[in-house]
Amino acid sequence: MNKIQELAIKYEACRIGVEEAALKAFVEVESGGKGFNDDGRLVIQFEPSWFRKHEPYAPTGKWSVNKVDVQSKEWIAFNDAFAINADSAMKSTSIGLGQVMGFHYLRLGYPTVGKMWDDAKSGEDRQIFQMAEFIRTDTALLAALKRKDWHTVAVRYNGAGYREMAAKWGREPYDIAMRKAYEGAIKQQ
Repeated sequence: MNKIQELAIKYEACRIGVEEAALKAFVEVESGGKGFNDDGRLVIQFEPSWFRKHEPYAPTGKWSVNKVDVQSKEWIAFNDAFAINADSAMKSTSIGLGQVMGFHYLRLGYPTVGKMWDDAKSGEDRQIFQMAEFIRTDTALLAALKRKDWHTVAVRYNGAGYREMAAKWGREPYDIAMRKAYEGAIKQQ
């Protein structure tokens, strides 16, 4: 974790009333501690199912067959969707350290999804703000995080089907990954 991340996490944890280790766990699990790729672009996860909800009549293309985790392919799919409808593409993509979906822009206080993206592109401190604000504006998530109820955290942050998704992708379930990342962050204090 770099100095900017450390300072932003310290500030945001204090602002929303959670442990620093809890926010560090989100950063680790959501993005592996990277808000930007080596080429300087945001770390993203384009979600074709969300784009289809925003653009039900969009022609199929590279955006519709996106696979998880390969950033170059994420950006190809995103750019293909962006060419169809920029706002819908940005709303259908999670971004930065906390991987907050673009469609949450109003909840986070942005007038447009583009402003949310611009803010995330300005630095990892702003990405941590977005993650913390997402948590703060969901009282059930915030309460679950404070009591370290990792199952509820997983449901509120990633959806009720998080275990099925983990099994589908051959990954550790989100609640377990969060608990382990939190415990690791505590040990590093």
